[in-house]
Order: sequence, then C-alpha cells, then structure tokens
Amino acid sequence: MAGSAWRSMLSQAVRRPALSSASLSRGMQTVTLIPGDGIGPEISSAVMKIFEAAKAPIRWEERNVTAIKGPGGRWMIPPDAKESMDRSKIGLKGPLKTPIAAGHPSMNLLLRKTFDLYANVRPCVSIEGYKTPYTDVDLVTIRENTEGEYSGIEHVIVDGVVQSIKLITENASRRIAEYAFEYARNNQRNSVTAVHKANIMRMSDGLFLRKCREVAENYKDIKFTEMYLDTVCLNMVQDPTQFDVLVMPNLYGDILSDLCAGLIGGLGVTPSGNIGANGVAIFESVHGTAPDIAGMDMANPTALLLSAVMMLRHMGLHDYGQKIQTACFDTIRDKKVLTKDLGGNSKCSEFTAEICRRIQDLD
Repeated sequence: MAGSAWRSMLSQAVRRPALSSASLSRGMQTVTLIPGDGIGPEISSAVMKIFEAAKAPIRWEERNVTAIKGPGGRWMIPPDAKESMDRSKIGLKGPLKTPIAAGHPSMNLLLRKTFDLYANVRPCVSIEGYKTPYTDVDLVTIRENTEGEYSGIEHVIVDGVVQSIKLITENASRRIAEYAFEYARNNQRNSVTAVHKANIMRMSDGLFLRKCREVAENYKDIKFTEMYLDTVCLNMVQDPTQFDVLVMPNLYGDILSDLCAGLIGGLGVTPSGNIGANGVAIFESVHGTAPDIAGMDMANPTALLLSAVMMLRHMGLHDYGQKIQTACFDTIRDKKVLTKDLGGNSKCSEFTAEICRRIQDLD
C-alpha cells in the first residue's frame, strides 16, 4: 500500500512558473525554511541532514515568521521572511505557536493570508509496518484555506453575545473545487466528494456546493458525489476506503483532515502542503510544538520529512523525493530504530541517522 499510494502525494494541478536566477545556481534551488517553535528546530535539523544524505539540490534560507506590527498597527510577518518567500516561492515550515497576547493573530492564519495559500492538501495513506485499526486508507483531503469560519470576522453584539461571521465567496469556492478536480485527474484519482452542510446553512454552504456542482460538469471523467459533513464522519470511521478525494470549506477541513490523520496513526506521520496563488507553496508538519519534549532529542521528524517529500515532488525533484520516502518507510517497516511515538525507544538523532544510512545504501 505505502509504495504506490504515496508515490504521488501532491498534485500536478498547480503548475510552477519557471524559477528565477535567484532560485537557481549550479542546479541548486532555494527553499525558505521556517523551523518554528518547540521541537520545530530539531525536526527541521533532522530533515536538513536527511536531505544532505540524499544530496538533494536544496539551499535552505532560514527565516523567522513571528508576527510584528507594521504601519497602521496591522500584524505582518517580518519583511525578510516575506521577501525570501517571494523569491523562492517554496517554503518548508515546522510547527508554530501563537503568542498569548491580546490581538495577536494565529501565525498559520497570517501566513495563509499573506501568501493566499488557498488549498490545504493532506494525503492520508496507511504506512506499511505501522499498525493502526485501519490498514487500507488511501484518501486526500483538500481544504479551502482562506475563508469560512476562519475569516476572523467577529464582534460583540451586546454584553454576553458574540457574533462570528462565516464568509463564503463564489470565487474561492470555484477555485478550490477546480483545484480538487485537477488534483484528482492529475493523480489518477477516481472521485471527488464535496463535504458540506447546505441543508442547514443554505446560503453559505449552498453557494459552495453550487460551485462544486458547476465545476464537476467540466470533469466528466471524475465521479462527483456530495455528502453532509456528519455523514462523512460516520462513514469515514466505519469504512474509509469508500473515499478518494474530499473537498470542503475551511472549518470542516480542519476537523476532517485531523480525523483522517488519526486513521493512519496521527499527525506525527501525516504530511501537509498549502498551495497558493502565483506559484507559492508552503509545506508543513501540522502537529503541535510539543514544548514538553523540546530539546530532549525525542521528537519524531516523520511528518515534516514527508511534507518535505511532497515539496520535492512539487518542485519536480521526484527521484530525490522517492529515495527519501523509501528510506523513511523502510525504517518504519523494519521497526528497529523508531522514536517513542512510533512504538520504539530511539532518539530523534538515531532515527534520523538510520534514514540517512538507508539513503546511502540506496545509492
């Protein structure tokens, strides 16, 4: 299952524009690295070591994205981080914490808005040798990433009553639907399921569903189904093999993608990519910062590593991605050198070294 299903983890749907001379030098391509917080620097270091072992032609440009206040008091990412992303177009991001301060924005939301990262793509595929209650999962969640309940439009009506606005637009709904169908077509997927609650939110989810139906008319080779969110959740835990590609608004995607990650072992083994306008993409681990184990050499870098494999494929560096993926999955299947959360007792550095050794053996 792991080999063929993971071979094409990211869509060819968004074509990358030609890289500029700033991103290419002697065959090297620049990637903006955002190590993040907590265990972020450790797992980022592990990924860099594995990339070095694979001789991947990547130059890392490390940046901090902790928000600052810009003109007019608006929150923004630091200019050097934005400039790096604008040049490289590609980012790899560890977990970020949001500082607990009045008015401080979610760092992940700020990145999505800054670079219009409209599609979150999360493949969930069973990993051979990593035992979970489900053994044949092979699906992809595609989440609209810019609006819905996460638009950040909230206000107090009167004391004790707060209103939060769910924003759904025709353009964003059409764009994510087109992305989902292109993804399905380019990755030999057979069906797309639109997840919604248009029976309750008739105008907002109704608009999203209408756009999905309209786009489906242009993809007769892809089976289109529509299903209520609660029904999807029920059916997902009963038999996830009935699903292929699922597309949905923001909040539903946040919840359902984590549910799907649980089917294959959790967020520690689940990759994620955020696709934006103008060729920008940021790949990330979606687990937390785990401050309780930060600096203790106990972190599992698998999620960030598999996200980096998605990144390599997005960049057209398929052979390097395949080599790293094979070494990672062979290490997990062998079960001899695994971090604690994967069922072993090895340190992050030992797990990383074992993957590097296997990569060198593949040469």
